[in-house]
Amino acid sequence: MKKIISILLTVMLIFAVSAPAYAEDSAPVFLEEDDNEAVEAAVFNEETPVTTLSELKITAPSAILLEKETGRVIYEKNADEKLEPASVTKVMTVLLVIEAIESGKITLDDMVTTSAYAASMGGSQIYLEEGEQMSVRDMLKSVVVASANDCAVALAELISGSESVFVAKMNDRARELGMTNTNFTNCSGLLDDRTHLTTARDIGMMSRELIRHDMVKEFTKIWMDTVRGGEFGLSNTNKLIYYYKGSTGLKTGFTSRSMYCLSATAERDGVEYIAVVMHCETSADRFESAKTLLSFAFANYALIPVSPDSALLPVRVELGKVPYVQPVIQGSDKLLVEKDVAPSVTKDVRVVDKTPAPLNVGDKLGTLTVKSGDNVLGEYSIVAGDSVGRLNWADIFARFFRMLFLGGL
Repeated sequence: MKKIISILLTVMLIFAVSAPAYAEDSAPVFLEEDDNEAVEAAVFNEETPVTTLSELKITAPSAILLEKETGRVIYEKNADEKLEPASVTKVMTVLLVIEAIESGKITLDDMVTTSAYAASMGGSQIYLEEGEQMSVRDMLKSVVVASANDCAVALAELISGSESVFVAKMNDRARELGMTNTNFTNCSGLLDDRTHLTTARDIGMMSRELIRHDMVKEFTKIWMDTVRGGEFGLSNTNKLIYYYKGSTGLKTGFTSRSMYCLSATAERDGVEYIAVVMHCETSADRFESAKTLLSFAFANYALIPVSPDSALLPVRVELGKVPYVQPVIQGSDKLLVEKDVAPSVTKDVRVVDKTPAPLNVGDKLGTLTVKSGDNVLGEYSIVAGDSVGRLNWADIFARFFRMLFLGGL
């Protein structure tokens, strides 16, 4: 029966590129109740971006907009309200899978055997059968593109042995990322669980961490694809991938209680933004809200380099085992500024001429101040790039001996 359903769904995908996505989370409904015309209008029509934050209006009850490199939050609306994230949960699931691959614990070519529990998942799925084997690559693709709950659980079991142990790792990773308002109870977001909660801000944090891994974009940018040797079709639940210029991902979510959620990422001219919207009334609302936020960012902000206009000169170290240390800028090498401010940016560098030994990596040597007129846009510490030990008496005597008899240091 599952194979028959698989074939029928594949045929439907072939003849309907913009057909509604499979149910993102809630079983036993197979299709989201999307108004396809409204969704297409929301994601296809290119609106005129607003130019000020005060003019920025979105329907999403909870949202946040931030930039990838700097992490700067540009806009937020009830961003710390705890809500059920539905399948946006899978951002963390995918992050742990990607990290397991990059650490060498698993590979994309490893075969995963489906457990009875994984095969029992409802909602969005590829209808895995108990004992069925599939590569990590195809399961990960199914999770990212089609929000497959069965594949999410199967991958969790591969990495941790059980979903419950994997969920503990999800929560540990959330704490490491500073996601202080998050509690995961499952790896898929499938269940309506009132204790499975996060916030737009926390989703922004884990989304930012995920898109640091370029590998994930091999999957998040797929519009349509297949698994099982072409026998089962996948259609991306994120309609922005097809319609919105520069879209790179990331994850949709829907249940009857969480409503329509989305973590959307897009990149243009080397700048990538993350827009998270939660608890939207309709699918069209979530795409329109996310698109509005992303377009606002692209229209009004730019990344500029933090590095000074000329190279930093080495700083002399008094009584150091080496005579000089190279200063470096601490922190991000980029700064996000409003586009109309960028042409007027200046950089003021203040660095000491000399410093006493001993010196540790990261010891402060000066400050780089980025300004626009009298307005300070950012201050960055200039620190020692290496540690330098202090000369002891034996070192001083040896150096004096070389100077006296060999004519050098």
